This record gives sequence, structure tokens and C-alpha cells, in this order.
Amino acid sequence: MKRLLVAVAALCAAGSASATEAAAPPTAPERWQADHTVVFEAAEADLAAFQWLARPVVVFADSPNDPRFTQQMELLAARPEELAARDVVIITDTDPRAMSDVRKQLRPRGFMLVLIAKDGTVSLRKPFPWDVRELSRAIDKMPLRQQEMRERHAPALR
Repeated sequence: MKRLLVAVAALCAAGSASATEAAAPPTAPERWQADHTVVFEAAEADLAAFQWLARPVVVFADSPNDPRFTQQMELLAARPEELAARDVVIITDTDPRAMSDVRKQLRPRGFMLVLIAKDGTVSLRKPFPWDVRELSRAIDKMPLRQQEMRERHAPALR
């Protein structure tokens, strides 16, 4: 009887552990894959986690009230479907005092827009807002993006 109680207790403990694991919040890449329009704060995003999954566009400013930051976010929000088609994830950092890992890694000065390729390399740095059209052109020139476009347009050739 004692063994039965120990076995039941062990099963209950295992069940609650798996329930706890199942209730764990999704990671940033999992959230992005579910909704390509989600915007992440730098404190909750790890650039390495997006490697080979997405092209991070990181928007830095010294304050969320910076007019360049506001303009950049409006430009990005105006054409989310074009960004989603290019696997873009948007990450923002408007608190220089917090010194997020993303800020330490990219070391911006004031406002800065950074485009990171899927392989994790910095592709572009701009000290002023960029339109989605300009950003899309820069992405479309990347070799991996060109390969993606060829594969999407010619799936029957495989």
C-alpha cells in the first residue's frame, strides 16, 4: 500500500511538472512565428534566437518621444505585410540607461536603425528613419533573400 501511495505521488508530481512546462510562456521567436506583426522590446529579445529565422530590424532612440523614433515606427507600421514577406522582426530600444544586451552588442548613439541579416551579421546602420520600401530593397539585394525568392517562385523545379 505504501508503494502504491509513493507511485501515485510520483505520478502526480510528474503531471504537475509537465503542466508547468506546458504553461511556460512562448519564446520571442515562437511569438514572432505566430504573429509577424509583434514588436519586441530589446530587453525581451535575444538576437541569436532569431538567427536563420528572421531578419531583425532594431530601432534605437534615447527616448520613445524622439520624433525620429515615432516616425520610424509609423513607417514600419504602414506596411507590415511587406516586412512579414521578408521575415522581418522589429525590436525597439528606447532606454539607454537599461543597457540591454542588444544595445551593448550594437552600440548605438541616439537614434539608429539597424538591419541584421538572417546569418546574424549587421547589414545596414542608418542614423535616420527609413521607409519600408527602402528597407525592402536593401533586404531583396541580400543573397539569402534572393535564394528565398527563387525557391518560392520555382518550387516545381525541385
